Amino acid sequence: MENIKTISAIVSAGKVILDFPELMDGTEIIFQILSTGGVEINPEINDVSEFQSEKVQVKKEKKNVEDKGTTGDKEITGNEKTIGDKESKKTEGGSVSDRITTDSSFGDLQLEDDLVRAVEKIGYKHPSLVQEQSIPIALQGKDLIATAQTGSGKTAAFSLPMIQRIRAKPRGKIRGLVLAPTRELAIQIDTSLLDYAKFSKIRHTKIYGGVSQNPQVKAVKKGVDILVATPGRLLDLISQGFIQLADVEVFVLDEADRMLDMGFIRDIRRIMDMISRDCQILLFSATMPKEIVKLSDQFLKNPSRVSVDPPSSTVETIDSYVFFVEKKKKFDLLLHILKEEDLEKTLIFTRTKHMANKISRWLTKEGIKASAIHGNKSQSAREKALNGFRSGSTTVLVATDIAARGLDVLDITHIINYDMSNEPETYIHRIGRTARAGKSGVAYNFCAKDEHPYLRDIERLIKQHLIRKEDYPFRTNLKEPPITSLNSNKSRNNRSRRKR
Repeated sequence: MENIKTISAIVSAGKVILDFPELMDGTEIIFQILSTGGVEINPEINDVSEFQSEKVQVKKEKKNVEDKGTTGDKEITGNEKTIGDKESKKTEGGSVSDRITTDSSFGDLQLEDDLVRAVEKIGYKHPSLVQEQSIPIALQGKDLIATAQTGSGKTAAFSLPMIQRIRAKPRGKIRGLVLAPTRELAIQIDTSLLDYAKFSKIRHTKIYGGVSQNPQVKAVKKGVDILVATPGRLLDLISQGFIQLADVEVFVLDEADRMLDMGFIRDIRRIMDMISRDCQILLFSATMPKEIVKLSDQFLKNPSRVSVDPPSSTVETIDSYVFFVEKKKKFDLLLHILKEEDLEKTLIFTRTKHMANKISRWLTKEGIKASAIHGNKSQSAREKALNGFRSGSTTVLVATDIAARGLDVLDITHIINYDMSNEPETYIHRIGRTARAGKSGVAYNFCAKDEHPYLRDIERLIKQHLIRKEDYPFRTNLKEPPITSLNSNKSRNNRSRRKR
C-alpha cells in the first residue's frame, strides 16, 4: 500500500461531491466520513504522474459543509472551505476564534500527549485551519510557506511542531529560532511558548532591541532550546560572540512578508548563512505577495504551501468605510467620530511617528484618553501604553505600522486609518487588528485628494469597494475619485513607477 492518501470530509445534512480529476496511477483513496451525510465520488479518475491536492474541487450542495483537506501534499488551500458547526476556542494571545474544524483534535495531528495536554489546559479544543493543515507538514520536517489572516493561530502552528521536533535533542543549544519584525511580536511569541512548552521542559527566551542587552545575554548563557529574536539584536549578540546558530534545526520567519518588506532582507541573508543547509524553514504571514514568495524561494527547499485565506483577503466581518476629507480637516473629523459615535476601543494608524504623537496630544487635550506607540518610544513606554489600552484605562491607541506589528489586544472595535496606507498589503495588516474572535469590526479610512491612488490600490488588491460614507461633517468640496475598476492592474503599475 505505497500510494495512500487519506482525505477527511466533514459532511452535514446534504451531500458533498468530491471530484478528483487528477490522481496518480495506483493511488488508493480512503474517505473518512466524520459526520452524517453522503459522499458521491466522480468515477472518472485519470492517471497522472503526480497527486495534486490543490486540484481537488469541493462542490457544496448545502451550506455548513467543509472539506478539511489533506496534510501530506504540496499545497492545501483553505479558502475553498466553509465551516460547519462552530465551537469557540482560545487562541494564542487569549483571544477566541471560531474559525476551526468541528471534529478534529490536536491529537489527530500527531502531536505528543503532553503538547496536547498543554493546549487543552489553556483552553484550545480544536485546531484552527492553519494549525490543522500546517502542523502535520512541519512535523515531517518539510519547509513550509503558510498564509493566514492575523489571529488565525499561526503561532501555535509553528511552535507546537518545533517543540516536538527538538525536545528529544540535547538541551541547552539553540535548535529553534524564530525571527519577528518587532519586539511586541517577539514578546507575544515567547509568551505563547511559555504555555505550549509547559510540560515539555523546553527552555526559551526572547531578545530584542530598545532595552539593555544584559538580562538577555544572561538568559542565553544559561542555555536555551528556542530563541525568539528581532534581526538587529540577534546579529548584534552574534557579533559579540554571545550567540551561535550552528545547531539550529528549525528556523521560523513570522510575519515573513513584513520582515522582507521592511528591509530586513540583508539581515535575513546574513542569518541564513550561519544556519545549516539542512535546517527546516517555516514562513508564516498574514499576506504573501508574489514578489515575496519569489524572494523566499532563494531560502526554502521545495516548500509545501498552505493558504487558509486568499493572500489578499480581508476579514469578512469588517465593515470598511471611506471618508473623503481634506488633510487639514482630518483631526476635526476624527474628533467628531470619537465624540459622537460609540467607539469602545479604537486603534488609529498614522504614517509617521510625528503625527502619532500629535494626534495623541491633541486627543488628550480634548479629554479623550489616548496614547501613542512607535519606534522612537522606549520599550517601557510602549508596554505602558499597550497595558493601558488592554485594560481599558486608555480607549484610543495611536500607532505607526511597524509598532503595531504583532499587537495583541482583545476586542478592538474600530480601526481608523488617519493616513491611508501607501502599501495596500499593509492595509490588510491594519484592519486585521479588529474583528477577531468571530466578532465584527469597523474600519474608517480618511482619504485626502493625494491619497486617492492609495484607495484604488487597496480596492484592487482586496477586490472589493470600500463603503463610501455619504453624510458626515468636514466632507471635502473637492472632486471625489471615480468608482474603482477592480479588474485592472494599471494603478499598481503606476504606483511602482512612482516609487522608482
